[in-house]
Amino acid sequence: MRTLILPLFILGLSQPVWAQTETPVDPTAQESLVEFGGPEPVILASGEQRFTVMAELATTQEQMQRGLMWREEVPAGTGMLFHYNPPQRASMWMENTLVDLDLVYIDEAGTIVKIIAYAQSESRRSLPANANVAGVLELAAGQAIELGLRPGDTVQHAIFGNVEAEAAPVAEEPAAEDASEDTP
Repeated sequence: MRTLILPLFILGLSQPVWAQTETPVDPTAQESLVEFGGPEPVILASGEQRFTVMAELATTQEQMQRGLMWREEVPAGTGMLFHYNPPQRASMWMENTLVDLDLVYIDEAGTIVKIIAYAQSESRRSLPANANVAGVLELAAGQAIELGLRPGDTVQHAIFGNVEAEAAPVAEEPAAEDASEDTP
């Protein structure tokens, strides 16, 4: 008996098998807590226009599986940036996503290769990029159209290695004039 116990102890099998395995956590489950990076500024450059969106970052498998699931709103000027490293053919779906979204597929140089506007919430339909991408930016539905984004436009962020000067925030209000200039 002693000769059987010693090898089992050395192999780490001194505990029952059920005590050695962890129950995997499903990051898509509503009760799962998944923390994201950021938010960080992401600059959208379309023609001469530049806008800044504050995006949470999804870089781990768990974060990418969860995405914006279970969110009741995505305010204008915010979103989530998924980072695929290495670049790959990505496909998104909207299961457990409570709001419609715009999906902006981005290649490794930061160039927009495809936009899917108004991706339908709760849909299990696969929404592919049909190209290798290094990132996908999820925005509130209608933001891509409102900003005039098109394939060929640029997304600037450190993951694409193309960060430039700051841009105007998407939800920026016109600056109030300083009333002190009119006083004697």
